[in-house]
Amino acid sequence: MDNAVIKKRLNTFKSDKGILKRVSDEVVIDVLRAWENWPGMSSDLYRELGLSKMQLVTMIQKAKRLVKSGVVVESDFKEIKVAPSTFGSGSWAIEIAWDNGKVIRFGQVELLVDFLKKVA
Repeated sequence: MDNAVIKKRLNTFKSDKGILKRVSDEVVIDVLRAWENWPGMSSDLYRELGLSKMQLVTMIQKAKRLVKSGVVVESDFKEIKVAPSTFGSGSWAIEIAWDNGKVIRFGQVELLVDFLKKVA
């Protein structure tokens, strides 16, 4: 989620004095995910979210407690990233289990399509 959106969501829980009250579990988890994915320093993150240092610490602690207690269920979906160079030397893009336990490997989709045309 974009940090600007998280900041707006956090602002809905702020009082006039800037005190966060009764922040929903969903927003707390979003802050945790933003912190986990943040490439820079935490000080830059809490400034971007419009929080103080201690507010960020408190939010992260609460989120970790929620995850540990099982209140927040992790989704089964996991993103897999494949580096472009993976399919270069020695690695195969496609493997097919063929007759009698034979495995045929193709480095490119076009080679697989040509093979399937010739076999058909």
